[in-house]
Amino acid sequence: MTQQIMSTPSPLPEVQQLSPADISRCLRAGLRDFLRAPAFGLLFAGFYVCGGIVLWLVLTAAGKEWWLMPFILGFPLLAPFAAVGLYEVSRRIEAGRPLIWREVIGVVFAQKDRQIPSMAVVILLMFMFWVFVAHTIFALFMGMQAMTLVTSSPAILFHGNGPAMLAVGSLIGAGFALALFSFTVAGLPLLLERDVDFISAIILSVRCVMLNPGVMLMWGALIGLLLFAAMVPLFLGLFVALPVLGHASWHMYRRLTL
Repeated sequence: MTQQIMSTPSPLPEVQQLSPADISRCLRAGLRDFLRAPAFGLLFAGFYVCGGIVLWLVLTAAGKEWWLMPFILGFPLLAPFAAVGLYEVSRRIEAGRPLIWREVIGVVFAQKDRQIPSMAVVILLMFMFWVFVAHTIFALFMGMQAMTLVTSSPAILFHGNGPAMLAVGSLIGAGFALALFSFTVAGLPLLLERDVDFISAIILSVRCVMLNPGVMLMWGALIGLLLFAAMVPLFLGLFVALPVLGHASWHMYRRLTL
């Protein structure tokens, strides 16, 4: 009779307390990793830049540019998953291991048999639900007819119910972003580094946020602002912002856990 060998789950790391100074340290480390291996960052960011440009071209051709609004505002929800390959690059730089394309890409693809796809489902479901909620809020405040006027007359957002819609939508969107940020800030890199289930990773990630609420709020707000600013010039700023923040997020994870 063949005995099935079960893998032993990795122990969860201890959560550490941080200071605001750790944010600048992580950003510097992220920039250093990007400059050390820029080709990897440009490749992984390229998928999102190209996807954003294609989406913009398709919606512009269809005369439905207003659909871009919830996708742009919700992009920070997807950004953590985009950073998985960058985590691996930073992990190898940290360990002094060679950055071989075949091995790095192989590690990324190997995640399909682990717990990261389960986390990806959580991210994508929350993102799609945010898109639905954003359109619902717009329709409730502005009416269906106003949706077709946003790109030709964006001033309608600042008249009548527009300011109230923007305020409510921003608050709800911030809630979505905060929840998903809490799930992934330490959860995704933990799943890459250790053999744990995604529920345990989410719980530990939330503990990291609860122990460092001020620092994590600052870090999350900074990520959102930089990503939003990077999308303004036709998404091209993501070629720099996404890799730097992805590498920096790995270093933030290393400071959060021991």
